Amino acid sequence: MTSRPTLVLAADTIHTLDPECPRASAVALRDGLVLAVGERADIPDWTGPGSEVLDLGAATITPGLVDGHSHPVMGLDLTVGLDLSGVATPAELRSVLARAVSGLGRGDWVRGWGLDPNCFEGAPITAAPVVEAVGPDVPVFLNLFDAHSALASPAALARAGVHGARPFASGASIVCDADGVPTGHLLEMEAVNVVAAALPAESRPERRARLRDLLRAMASTGLTAGNAMDFEKDSHDLVRDLDAAGELPMRWRFAPFVSPGVSLAHLAGVVEQQRLGGRRWSVDGAKFMIDGTIDGGTAWLDEADTHGESTTPFWPDPAEYRAAVAELSAHGVPVVTHAIGDAGIRYVLDTLASTPRGRVPHRIEHLETMPSDLVARFRALDVTASMQPTHCTHYTRADQTDNWSQRLGRERAERAFRCGDLVRAGARLVLGSDWPIAPYDPRRIVADAQTRRRSGTSDEPVLPGQAVSAADALAGYTHRAALAAGLGGVAGQLRPGLRADLTAYALDPLLVDPDEFAEAPCLLTVVDSEIVHRDGITDPTQLVGSHA
Repeated sequence: MTSRPTLVLAADTIHTLDPECPRASAVALRDGLVLAVGERADIPDWTGPGSEVLDLGAATITPGLVDGHSHPVMGLDLTVGLDLSGVATPAELRSVLARAVSGLGRGDWVRGWGLDPNCFEGAPITAAPVVEAVGPDVPVFLNLFDAHSALASPAALARAGVHGARPFASGASIVCDADGVPTGHLLEMEAVNVVAAALPAESRPERRARLRDLLRAMASTGLTAGNAMDFEKDSHDLVRDLDAAGELPMRWRFAPFVSPGVSLAHLAGVVEQQRLGGRRWSVDGAKFMIDGTIDGGTAWLDEADTHGESTTPFWPDPAEYRAAVAELSAHGVPVVTHAIGDAGIRYVLDTLASTPRGRVPHRIEHLETMPSDLVARFRALDVTASMQPTHCTHYTRADQTDNWSQRLGRERAERAFRCGDLVRAGARLVLGSDWPIAPYDPRRIVADAQTRRRSGTSDEPVLPGQAVSAADALAGYTHRAALAAGLGGVAGQLRPGLRADLTAYALDPLLVDPDEFAEAPCLLTVVDSEIVHRDGITDPTQLVGSHA
């Protein structure tokens, strides 16, 4: 070893994910790279002046975990106010809102997020329970859990100047009743943003502080990097400021959003954005949506759902989507596409079949329901399948009494969230959270991917045949995540010359019960050979000591 490490970590188990050296008990780091991987007995030969040595005892070290799909900046807007994710009935919603409005200043807004459409118990989603709780004069704006829809009270609609339906370039809509009066239900982002534009603005220092705290909390769960599926509004300013101040504890890859009606000039701007980046962030890709959501009736299905909805794409003319993908791909921009329904997934795969792959493979997000003939195409086309197991375990039920399953019907609900089938077909499956749509903690997502139920519960598994092994779940957060980012020779494994990003847990994710791992303490998170999170390790000399 020509240079001495600045940080050496030891643990009873190190899963390197390197097939040539799958297990170890010590790893040496310096200047953002892994210098050596070996055993505890090697440590004296590695270390010298300035080497810090931490022995984590019975802990398990893995390559750093990477969230395959998240919205850290957009999530700041989507998580203001009341956390409604636990609301299960209209009565509970009325109760929560009634408490919130007491003591509210005149003209103040009530805001909330995470509302599950299942709480309406099969009834139409309208602002009726909101008005019953707070009256007609209080502006209320509630983001539904899917981030594709919202609920606005009559007072909120009035403040935004909404009095009826409006045309949108995408498949968005302001839902109206038979008399043309808005019900309060806003479907898809163009409609949601009409009312969101009237919300009180948050200052840049406040947003920066919230983003900093969010990313620190993410790092404390073991995440060392993430794929941000947007780069809108003040994303550039916020992430640049944090990185410059040394307050970015994770790496981030951003993919700017591309909407229907996009011009060639806008696409040229997206290409130009690919040059942006800093020490721990970069713009690398473009995010598309070919459809919306099954819960909202805006997915693109081969046949209508049980409400007669979900029959059209997000792009009114999908050929324009195909042209935009071709234009960006020709400039080497990797394309990321949200595709929920079977028709949408098929159209995207057909598009990518004639789209050259560059340095980074193209990818499809979510993949909620699809027939078997589409599964094998992911490997054949070298398209990354990016999925979020907690979409299944948090928002669907094994007995199919949930809104999602009821809308699809039994046949399509039983070919859903096919993680297991994709892995068996040899597809490159990466896992993530889609925060704030679902929680970001990778321990629980790794657990749910194996059990097909919400971790820590006795819920009946949803389609247990689609479970993946612990090894595949870990790979979906590490090695396969690196391959999906075109970083196969750079990250995702612990071997000399690769990035010094790693995570240490108190329990071994490959050996312990998934529910136990979901609760396992994250002892250490290291990015760029820098410790960005340590749990209960305040003085390294309490362990092995720092070599002077």
